[in-house]
Amino acid sequence: MSLDARGALLLASWLSPAYPVGAFAYSHGLEQAAEAGLLPDAAALQAWLEAILRHGAGRSDAVLLAAAWRDPDDPAPAELAAALQPSAERALEATAQGEAFARTTLAVRGHSGAPAPLPVALGRAARREDLPLAETAAAYLHAFASNLVSAAIRLSVLGQTEAQAVIAALAPVCEAVAAEALAADPEDVGGACLAVDLSSIFHETQTTRLFRS
Repeated sequence: MSLDARGALLLASWLSPAYPVGAFAYSHGLEQAAEAGLLPDAAALQAWLEAILRHGAGRSDAVLLAAAWRDPDDPAPAELAAALQPSAERALEATAQGEAFARTTLAVRGHSGAPAPLPVALGRAARREDLPLAETAAAYLHAFASNLVSAAIRLSVLGQTEAQAVIAALAPVCEAVAAEALAADPEDVGGACLAVDLSSIFHETQTTRLFRS
């Protein structure tokens, strides 16, 4: 299957900031990393986000999205996605957005499925709408990275023009990670972003916070 205009617009709607999943409220630990001085400029942010996409939640999410797309009725991808969360706030980030996505999609499109973290919920919905897997996975990763760049703007890590340059630089990374995920098996899921995971843990006790994660 290929992505036609209907599918492109549907994906754009699902992954838009206007879709009420509350993505704006989460920073994936970015807020704590900025507070700790780990993100002094746009270059540091780009490297941080590329690591997440290639070696952290980005890759894992894409693999599990693909598994959910291939079998929307299989509960295993949702269970594994929940088990992989390294902190309470990251678990909230994944599950709350997934539940909100499912509720809204049920109300608007008439289908959802059992509660699941966001990438699994999106993969299931995309299969039910006959959206192509490769484009869905790449679009999800791009939206994920873009939301974190938006958080970085609000944290004064970089300005809006620099932010767009970072998003543009990460676009081919999103495409490459999505392609890799299509060839992977759920048993290949794993990550190596210890600093990112620790930031999400330390964020739970950060004194002043704008974000829920």
